[in-house]
Amino acid sequence: MRHRIHGKQLCRDSEHRTAMLRNLAAGLFEHGQIETTLPKAKAVQPFVEKIITIAKRGGFNARKRIEQMINDRKIHVWVADPNVPDSAKQNDHFDLPSEDSIEFNRYGEVRKAPRLVQHILTVVGPKFADRDGGYTRIIKIGKRRLGDGTDLVVLQLVGEEEGPQIGGNDSRRRTQKQRRRDFAAKVLVSTAPEVDSAPETEAVAEVEVAPEAEAVAEVEIAPEAETASEVEATEVEVIEEAAPETPEATTDEAEKTEE
Repeated sequence: MRHRIHGKQLCRDSEHRTAMLRNLAAGLFEHGQIETTLPKAKAVQPFVEKIITIAKRGGFNARKRIEQMINDRKIHVWVADPNVPDSAKQNDHFDLPSEDSIEFNRYGEVRKAPRLVQHILTVVGPKFADRDGGYTRIIKIGKRRLGDGTDLVVLQLVGEEEGPQIGGNDSRRRTQKQRRRDFAAKVLVSTAPEVDSAPETEAVAEVEVAPEAEAVAEVEIAPEAETASEVEATEVEVIEEAAPETPEATTDEAEKTEE
């Protein structure tokens, strides 16, 4: 007899679905946020919230229950991987371990690294000690998966609002609200009283332009005056040189003086 299954089946059988939810939760606890589809994020969100609630209690019993719900494994191995760029070795949610705390054997296998359950109990649980529920958020990023076109979202732990803001397309209500704010700002600017800044600008112009104008006048007027005086001097010399070349005028003047 076929019975109904609680929650989303996600086109998988029970074993495949459980393994997928555990892997998504482990990635979220390790990195602080993951990018997945909207149905998967809604399916794994209550699973993660329950694990965090148990981790807040602490103790040996909480460790046993978390190990039953999620597989314990080694995490943050990529911090010591030389193939991973330094820009990817950053986390806004947790303090990453040092490379010295991660060891490999001679075959390249991980010999020592932080454990997932210990990380949940010592880092994730105390982080939400003063918060009653609502440890995760789903953010639509406005992208679709190539293939079936389903919506992609970011599932992240809350408490890092100061980090980079992630958001998708603005809703119609938010767009109208922003337009009203812009219009109100324009109205306030147009109705604001004008301040007489003419005297200040004139004073600044006098202070800044006057020395330049005087310098330009000295540079431009002085050569013109020199050229004018040179022209007058040359004209006088030409007239004096041309005077002895008129003998008729000199003989007439001599006869008049003799008479």
